[in-house]
Amino acid sequence: MPTLAIAGGKPVRNQPFHPWPHWDAQEQAALQRVLEAGSWGGFPSPNTEAGRFADDFARACGAAHGVCCANGSVALELALKAAGIGPGDEVVVPAYTFVATASSVVHCGGKPVFADVLPETLCIDPKQVEAAITPATRAVIVVHLACNMADMDAIGDLARRHDLALIEDCAHAHGHRWKGQPAGSLGDLATFSFQTSKLMTAGEGGVVLARSRDLAHRLHSLVNCGRKEPGLDDFPGHVLGHNYRLSEWQAAVLGVQLTRLDCQTARREERMALLQDRLADLPGISFTRRDPRNDRRACYQLILRYDLTAFGNVHRDRFITALKAEGIPAEGRFYVPIPDDELFPAGTVVGVDPAGTTDPSRHPFPVSAEAAYHQAIWLPHQLLLGETADIEDIAHGLEKLARHVKEIP
Repeated sequence: MPTLAIAGGKPVRNQPFHPWPHWDAQEQAALQRVLEAGSWGGFPSPNTEAGRFADDFARACGAAHGVCCANGSVALELALKAAGIGPGDEVVVPAYTFVATASSVVHCGGKPVFADVLPETLCIDPKQVEAAITPATRAVIVVHLACNMADMDAIGDLARRHDLALIEDCAHAHGHRWKGQPAGSLGDLATFSFQTSKLMTAGEGGVVLARSRDLAHRLHSLVNCGRKEPGLDDFPGHVLGHNYRLSEWQAAVLGVQLTRLDCQTARREERMALLQDRLADLPGISFTRRDPRNDRRACYQLILRYDLTAFGNVHRDRFITALKAEGIPAEGRFYVPIPDDELFPAGTVVGVDPAGTTDPSRHPFPVSAEAAYHQAIWLPHQLLLGETADIEDIAHGLEKLARHVKEIP
């Protein structure tokens, strides 16, 4: 009789994991408060709930200023524009991340220049950043990824030496800390997303954190159709803005979500450590390396590293299909190298060429390609919010596939 669920056997798990988004009566009360207040949108800007949340979130992140906006992709574009990025400017970005990290540069008229990531952390490689810098380089965007933060010491030093704006893409990093400093407080600007799957969510929404008053006031104007509101106008001239404001509904929900972040971050870290210990002796499955300077980890997506040679040369994608049949949610091509991504039509962007191959040995970004097409197994963060029995089920599912790998079709 078959053992694996994909071959007709009984799955390890037949019930859902911890639900996400998580909400309770606190969100309901916050929404009722906005309903009764009667001021639901983002104007006047910042409106009451949005202004309060931006201040609270900036304080939680150790940042001087916070400005709410419509979503995380917009947040990146706003950060670049506040930093003065425009036509002809080059911005170094990691090859392995969501397409918006690069497309935001294009939307500003700039040119994204890709750097590969480090194999042990899947965060941008500082040596490749340095190699990518030219006289036209104006900024670097780091992406904190795979339960890790980019090497903010090395890249911060590069940015200072070359007079580059340093932008943190923290879409996966709510609650991360680097040497005691929260993600979002180490660059000139930082962006966060509150899209449905993120560690805090209002369905959509974003925020930009800024180190200086000048940058913050530029952001307020960019979000608010170019208006220079009294008290938020401490910069010369004007900027061409859009209506990228956050609604009061979203800001109120996010205010509640923020109160749970520390507790949820600690729980995810604890569960991740438990899973790592549980799988320590399973050949073929490992984890990205934790830099000891990353002293608190936000586990947005837990990445397992898959070695197909330990699984009878069964391709990663076939393994994931079998894992999902056992009731364990997982993804493989969560990201692909941006030049390969169909959402990033590289042929239409001046100076950006598509890679043209998924073979890591021939790919211009071999570490990114190896992770994207062969190695990375992404587990969603809500799997780490449940009970220890959930961790046992994940481990059991992986061990079951290892024992019966020959059944995987």
